[in-house]
Amino acid sequence: MSSIHDIDTRGRSPALEAADLSVHYGTVPAVRSVSMKIPSNRVVALIGPSGSGKSTLLRCFNRMNDLIPSAHVSGSVTFSGKNLYDDDVDPVEVRRRIGMVFQRPNPFPKSIYENVAFGPRINGFSGDLDKQVETALKQAALWPEVMNRLDAPAYSLSGGQQQRLCIARTLAVVPDIVLMDEPASALDPIATQRIEELIYELKQKYTIVIVTHNMQQAARISDYTAFLYMGTLIEYGPTETIFTNPREERTEAYVTGRFG
Repeated sequence: MSSIHDIDTRGRSPALEAADLSVHYGTVPAVRSVSMKIPSNRVVALIGPSGSGKSTLLRCFNRMNDLIPSAHVSGSVTFSGKNLYDDDVDPVEVRRRIGMVFQRPNPFPKSIYENVAFGPRINGFSGDLDKQVETALKQAALWPEVMNRLDAPAYSLSGGQQQRLCIARTLAVVPDIVLMDEPASALDPIATQRIEELIYELKQKYTIVIVTHNMQQAARISDYTAFLYMGTLIEYGPTETIFTNPREERTEAYVTGRFG
């Protein structure tokens, strides 16, 4: 069992804490006894070669693996003092509190406005819905571009705008944590830069965990980096340390491009 990595949370409880977390797809192990703490209001990047378990680990943090019939999760993920895998925990509520942005933009076949309003509506939001939509679009740095065409189809937006719309849709239900699975991998360099700038701004209000294959991106936007290899957490620490003075040879080999 991996030891829990004691990351400096600056006097605050961690936003999430995984302990001895493992995932199997059928009999095939995908994540092996991972233990780690995710600090509040920080960006944590998960890096590693393809097949190293990054996305599987990310999906553990809001129980998305429940939707995969062959997936079996053991260990615990503690959020607000509660193990998310306890029998009395509602996974739908987990996914409201811990939102997910996927690799490719996946807007609903609805208007820009209805995409953002969807989550608050199904969650029984009783406040000013127009204001909630506007706030989420502003947080996602999309409002100035769409404020005069909220009734337009979401698919009329560019790829980068669609991804920011999906981020706004996630923020509209006011989560505590935002998970992002390679959110810029399908975007051009300019749109990628906008997403990176947005992530930097969002950590003022949210804890963000991001999976990325892009070493430069991890170095630019994250406060902490976790390197996974073959489902095992090899090293986890401040991003500057991981990229300039890692403890593990395998970490150094990966971040310098010698393997992976």
